[in-house]
Amino acid sequence: MEQHRIRHRPPHSGPARPVRGARGGTGQAAAGSRRPAAGGRRPAPPVVQALRRMPNPRLTGLGGGLFCAALMFALGCLDQLLFGASLTAYGVLFLPVCVLTAAWVRGADLVTAPVVVPIAFTVGLLPVADGDGVFARLMGIVTALATQAGWLYGGTLVAGVIATVRKVRLMNRRPDRNRAGRTA
Repeated sequence: MEQHRIRHRPPHSGPARPVRGARGGTGQAAAGSRRPAAGGRRPAPPVVQALRRMPNPRLTGLGGGLFCAALMFALGCLDQLLFGASLTAYGVLFLPVCVLTAAWVRGADLVTAPVVVPIAFTVGLLPVADGDGVFARLMGIVTALATQAGWLYGGTLVAGVIATVRKVRLMNRRPDRNRAGRTA
C-alpha cells in the first residue's frame, strides 16, 4: 500500500506550493504554451529542460579521482591511436574532463576536484609520453608535464573555479535551510 508524505506548513509561511499529481505534473502551463505558469513565471526553455533531465551523478572524492584518472588514461590511449600522441590534443581533451569532474563531485568532497585533476593528467600521459624503457618513459612524462604546464594549470584552474562556485552556492543555501528548520 502506498503512503504519501504530507507536509504541514505554519499558517504564516505564505502560499502553499503546488501539489504534484499522480504523474508528477504540477498543474502549471504546458511547456509549449506561451501562457505564463502559475506564479507569473514562464516555463524554462527546451534546452534548459533537456539539461535538467540529464543524469546528475554525485561522486565521492575517491570516485571522482578514479573517474578522472580512468577517463584521462582512456583519452591518452585514444590520442595515441588517433593523433599519434599529440600533446596539444591531449591537453584539449583534458579540459572537459576537468569540468565534468568538478561538476560531478558531491558537495562534501568539492575540495578534492582541483587535487585529483593534475594527478589524472599525469596518469593519462602514460600512453602518450615518449620512451621505450621505464626510465625513458618516465623522462617523457616529466618532459610532457613541463612542456604542457599551460594545459595542466588551466584545467586545474577550471576545476578549482567550478568547485569554489559550487561551494559558495552550497554555503549560501545553508542559512536558508537553517532558518526554515527553526521556524517549523
